[in-house]
Amino acid sequence: MNRFRQKLARMSAQCDTRDDFILVDARDADMAGGMSAFCRPGQGMMTKAEFLADIQNVVSHDLVDMVLVSVSTHEDLLASHVTTLRDIQLAVRANDSSDLWRIRAGTYESQKSLPFRTATLDQALCHFGLYSLTFNGEASHDVMVLDQFRAFRREARETGFEYFLEVFNPNQTDIDPGDFGDFLNDMITRCLAGMRRDEMPHLLKIPFNTTESLSSLCRFDPRIVIGIMGGGSGTTRDCLELLGQAQQAGARAALFGRKILHAEDPVLMLGMMRSVTDGVLTPAQAVEFYHQGLAEQGMTPRLCVRDDCEITESRLST
Repeated sequence: MNRFRQKLARMSAQCDTRDDFILVDARDADMAGGMSAFCRPGQGMMTKAEFLADIQNVVSHDLVDMVLVSVSTHEDLLASHVTTLRDIQLAVRANDSSDLWRIRAGTYESQKSLPFRTATLDQALCHFGLYSLTFNGEASHDVMVLDQFRAFRREARETGFEYFLEVFNPNQTDIDPGDFGDFLNDMITRCLAGMRRDEMPHLLKIPFNTTESLSSLCRFDPRIVIGIMGGGSGTTRDCLELLGQAQQAGARAALFGRKILHAEDPVLMLGMMRSVTDGVLTPAQAVEFYHQGLAEQGMTPRLCVRDDCEITESRLST
């Protein structure tokens, strides 16, 4: 049983501690943006080989509990024997609904999400992965989304595929953004109410809308492990503050993509993230230590430490 499974077991037994907080490096962005997902601010576009090497570097430092990748990246990692290096869970993205597609010159994000799956579970070389849902508050759309999810669960049972569930905020809707937290909480718990325990997701990945809505969902059923997604890059303080505030609200996992990939030093950033979840540093202190670490390596940060310590995301309390 790897470290991720051990942490889930302690959470299921409700004997976990803050040291069991799950960190996931989400490297599945090629399912969203294709090759444009391999861009880093100020560093240009990585090749696939450079992207794989970066994942291997993260894995070798043993700071994350899981790495989420596309099916093709997972196959490449298996070929490089990266899974033999550390006690880390690999997972694949099982579906890629159209609201994820961040394509250059494309407008998919401004169109109502459509459920879609590129991956086929019987061909995936991994039996654990992420399935995502996007509800928009329109009956015909949301029924279609749930029908596709039901078909996925049936196929997952037949192939022995285990999953965790991601639920996005509406991408095209008349619902007020201030109500997204309550809307998601009700839609998630309504959906899960129709499932047996053995077909429920191992954990949930949701947006951090408000502290109140996140805390409410975490309290509702402690058997459900709630994790938060990262969103855009933001400042280093945004990343670490999001982590700290979500943990205080009851989240027990964080699944970050761009906030790790776009960092000047992803490994150093992950170390600061772990120091926050372990309670060693406050988010503000971790920003200072992050910049000290960059300076020691002779790396120039994109922002000065003062600007990088600013909270710029409105969803975070100051």
